[in-house]
Amino acid sequence: MKSIKGLATATSILALTLSLGACGGGDSDKSTLQKAIDDGKITVGFAGEAPYSFEEGGELQGASVSLAKAVFKELGVDDVEGVNTEFGSLIPGLNADRFDAISAGMSILPDRCEQAAFGDPEFMYTTALMTKKGKQDGMKNLDDVKKKGVKLATMTGAIESDYAKDLGIKTQQVGTPQDGMDAVTTGRADVFALTAISLNWMAKNNADAGVEVSDSFVQEIDGVPQVGAGATVFRTDDDELRDEWNKGLEKIVSDEKSYLDAVGDYGFTKEERPDGSITTDQLCKGELPTADS
Repeated sequence: MKSIKGLATATSILALTLSLGACGGGDSDKSTLQKAIDDGKITVGFAGEAPYSFEEGGELQGASVSLAKAVFKELGVDDVEGVNTEFGSLIPGLNADRFDAISAGMSILPDRCEQAAFGDPEFMYTTALMTKKGKQDGMKNLDDVKKKGVKLATMTGAIESDYAKDLGIKTQQVGTPQDGMDAVTTGRADVFALTAISLNWMAKNNADAGVEVSDSFVQEIDGVPQVGAGATVFRTDDDELRDEWNKGLEKIVSDEKSYLDAVGDYGFTKEERPDGSITTDQLCKGELPTADS
């Protein structure tokens, strides 16, 4: 009887200990948003792609970062810290808890929506082509690149790589925008395709590189204009964080002055401001209007 009583007492003590531990809670019990508010900081992954998100002088900068700082401040989080990651590794890094969100102007695509949760659109995108000066040769879109059979470079994980694949164009994959420009200037590639805002920023800030950028365009695939939009990305189970983010973002995007105050210094204009005509849900489902609609 004594041993049974002792066992019962030990069991009671263990149950009390577990109960107290559960009542006490801990960081593991907090949502990502609540932990960020309590800590006063949040960590975002970025890909070193100017002018969206990049590091300069040890400080995280860019249009995506500027928006992130403004929105998170609205949510009660004052400090935004960055983790530099190659573009193609951003979603895997997010899901491996290396950071709490992705702030890199990432395009909203169906296959990406299966892996992570996208916030509302922040930027509307067009594509452009970078070549050596005098070597545009009339190329206005990726269809022209295919017809001419020139060597094309695209960035790993970027939407232009998907366009090229759909069009049956073999590409040279590069890790960063700088790698793409280097491929062009050294002759390893004839053309580098990326978002127009990125290529124009690079050409402007590398005036001696001997490159030029085409007019921007919306690429068509099977008659469907590939309307692009970029957004901040969250883990699929961080609904609270994403929903609160969208509320804060709406206050900025809905007002042209507030939007340009946040991103204008990085070359963005009112043309890049989302107008609500394309939603994250549509882009995730691939429900884009056809050229005839």
